Amino acid sequence: MSDDLVPDDLWERVAPLLPPRPPRRHRYPGRLPTDDRAALRGIVYVLRKNVSWRDVPAERTGCSGVTAWRRLRDEAGVWPRLHEVLLAELRKAGLLDMDDCAIDGSPIRALKRGAHTGPSPVDRARPGSKHHLIVDRHGTPLAVSLTGGNRLDVTQLTPLLDAIPSILGLRGRPRHRPGRLFADRGYDYDKYRRILRARGITPKTARRGVPHGYGLGKTRWVVERTSAWLHQFKRLRTRYEIRADLHLGLLKLACSIICLRRLRTSF
Repeated sequence: MSDDLVPDDLWERVAPLLPPRPPRRHRYPGRLPTDDRAALRGIVYVLRKNVSWRDVPAERTGCSGVTAWRRLRDEAGVWPRLHEVLLAELRKAGLLDMDDCAIDGSPIRALKRGAHTGPSPVDRARPGSKHHLIVDRHGTPLAVSLTGGNRLDVTQLTPLLDAIPSILGLRGRPRHRPGRLFADRGYDYDKYRRILRARGITPKTARRGVPHGYGLGKTRWVVERTSAWLHQFKRLRTRYEIRADLHLGLLKLACSIICLRRLRTSF
């Protein structure tokens, strides 16, 4: 069985977060449940290869695509906790720098209608969604959200800040707030500057009417790079899931894998 999909370091972090299985009945126990690692293999296979769930190769992953889909649905709480665990490890290793953070949104096409879709202004009003992302100085994803393609980026400013977990890893208070926040012209509203300052965050937002090349892009480019990293997972380039929670689960799993890659390269 190939473990290039779920390497040991990923599985060691996921396994403690999985809910315990109920005890099997002595009478009419039914079929044996699918191995948890095999189910995660199926999920990661779809995330990377962008095949339909029914086309997941059981001989490679060890489970059917339907089973993998059910685990993605039923274990929705695992993916944000995994992300939080990895952020704490990065902070403990001195690899997380939240003094300067950046925020941005990236539109994707949604082939099927569902929650958090809307007419995309960049795709001739076809159904679309948006990934909203906030990252640290190095491009480590801190929080991510999903909205309809017609939502303004600035509407997700405070929800994304609220979604940053309390990151442990060092003695003292957990870290959950950026020092400075860099953003493009889509966030150029005085109302939101006041909101940031009230939270103790210094806004570094591009101004409308100011020519490009004035310097903020030297810091803000990391969030665009992280968006590109997310879209290297082929399932995230286009939204296929009707259910928003399933697409968001895949999105958070991809953020966790990006965090794990950063941990690997530090050793």
